[in-house]
Amino acid sequence: MRHKPPHFAERHTVRGGESHFGCVVFPTVLTTLNGMGDLARLLKESWSLVEEHQDKVAGYFYARIFLSYPDLRDLFPVQMDVQRARLLNAIVTAVQTLEDPEKFDEYLRALGRDHRKFHVEPEHYEVVGGALIESMRSFAGEQWGVEYDQAWADAYAVIAAKMLAGAEADPNPPYWYGEVIAHERRSRDIAVFTVLPLQALDYRAGQYLSIECPRYQPRLWRTYSPANAPRRDNTLEFHVRAVGAGWVSSALVRRLQVGDMIKLAAPMGTMTLDRRSTRDAVFVAGGTGLAPIKSLLEELTRYNRTRWVHVFFGARNREDLYDLADLNRLAARYPWLSVVTACSDDPTFPGEQGDISDVVAKYGPWKEHDFFVSGSGRMVRSTLKKLSELQIPSVRIKYDSFSE
Repeated sequence: MRHKPPHFAERHTVRGGESHFGCVVFPTVLTTLNGMGDLARLLKESWSLVEEHQDKVAGYFYARIFLSYPDLRDLFPVQMDVQRARLLNAIVTAVQTLEDPEKFDEYLRALGRDHRKFHVEPEHYEVVGGALIESMRSFAGEQWGVEYDQAWADAYAVIAAKMLAGAEADPNPPYWYGEVIAHERRSRDIAVFTVLPLQALDYRAGQYLSIECPRYQPRLWRTYSPANAPRRDNTLEFHVRAVGAGWVSSALVRRLQVGDMIKLAAPMGTMTLDRRSTRDAVFVAGGTGLAPIKSLLEELTRYNRTRWVHVFFGARNREDLYDLADLNRLAARYPWLSVVTACSDDPTFPGEQGDISDVVAKYGPWKEHDFFVSGSGRMVRSTLKKLSELQIPSVRIKYDSFSE
């Protein structure tokens, strides 16, 4: 769990909030320890002892770090209330999740590369590990035993080693600067903007990048997918919705201007095309989850001649179908592409009505297709549930979930 001192990436990918330092421990520990029953059991048991004290554990964790090493405070955003909430959400998600251990090594190395953007040094990992274990021990009570200390220490050591190896092997800069060369408001809370990195930035269509907006929200990073495949001019287009109290998304939509500089961190994510696949494809996008879908479509326009591609684009109302005109232009140009739109809360919309997951189920059959799903957490969960009901094999589904 999008990417980042350590963070949670996801995705499949679940992206959006970025966490510092200890947050990375939980999901990756369980991933690594899948199949190592005793250690995984100890980690879950020990977490159950502190689960009711999540707020206090998080507050103590950061207090220990900052008290021991005041200089580390400068690596974190000013608004630590949200930072603590992300840590707690990460822990809860982790104890409920076991992922494919075969992807563990590659994932952690990528995570280590990504965390270079926080100016993380090797000694910081030791600080975080100690604070994490001390925080849990302080609130677990008498049931906490030395075996729990050792379990977390062992698991954290594996994680830190792999992340450090990934960081040390990366020849790229910790982050790239990019200039905003275009910015367009598509609706009240959606903007499309284009960035030109000052140095070439390699990525694959469907991946995502972390963005920091130093002028408006320094030290806050959020993950966003480029809406285009790599281009010769190196430009990147992003689609962003201002989400609630989201500081970064609001700044990118309402305050960002042409000429502003932003930071872009290393690309991550695996929602990419397999050019060896001959199966037809279904792309399901909700709102600005359309961005990585458009990136994949642009890549397909460069080589596809044999695969039928079906795009389902859903939103609450027609205003949120902010890029439909461009999608329709693509469909008119490429005979292998079809587009179906739906609104869940706009009775006068002339297209399909209802949640996009239900609309997808009306078409098909889909049992021989590759699926790519991108949108809000709720939309992705709903779509995955529907695909499971349709008996679509999970190995043919890639997905990206957005949150802030």
